[in-house]
Amino acid sequence: MIALRPATPDDAQALLGIYGPYVVTNAVSFESMPPTVKDMHARISAAGDAHPWIVAYDDDSTLVLGYAFAKPTRPGSAYRFSVETACYVAGELEGQGVRRALYLALLATLTAMNYTQAVSTLTMPQDKAILLHEALGFRRAGVYREISYKNGQWIDVGIWQRELSQPGTPPDEPLAFSAAGVIRS
Repeated sequence: MIALRPATPDDAQALLGIYGPYVVTNAVSFESMPPTVKDMHARISAAGDAHPWIVAYDDDSTLVLGYAFAKPTRPGSAYRFSVETACYVAGELEGQGVRRALYLALLATLTAMNYTQAVSTLTMPQDKAILLHEALGFRRAGVYREISYKNGQWIDVGIWQRELSQPGTPPDEPLAFSAAGVIRS
């Protein structure tokens, strides 16, 4: 059974084991070289209590299966109500529901934390990722044409956006991840 929990910096090695192949084998990641364990540790730590990192693991073996996270959409306090999301699963688990479970939990958690919008950027074409995002309520918000260059080719980057809640005026401030916890949807 798939279990979920908050990621900790101690998960850096396991998460890098999942993410690294995305960096080196295809254009899904915007990085050219995989980060180090120290880099992953720093990314998880930097999220602090403001942006969730959620790990999916096998309840019996505790083997990490994948992770999802949110980060600031853009710098500046005016953007504090929106997040950019991403989700990665171990390659052999593609199509087995791990990514969907992680994404549903991430979106429910973000909603509970008072975020109002989630944005995801996807290198194109990525039909399976687009279908998943749209099934989860994301809508295409635009595309950056030939903005990314990786693996010897120019790549379009699509932007998908999902409303998490109706913002008030003024909106409620985002809550801490520790106050909301991982919400399993």
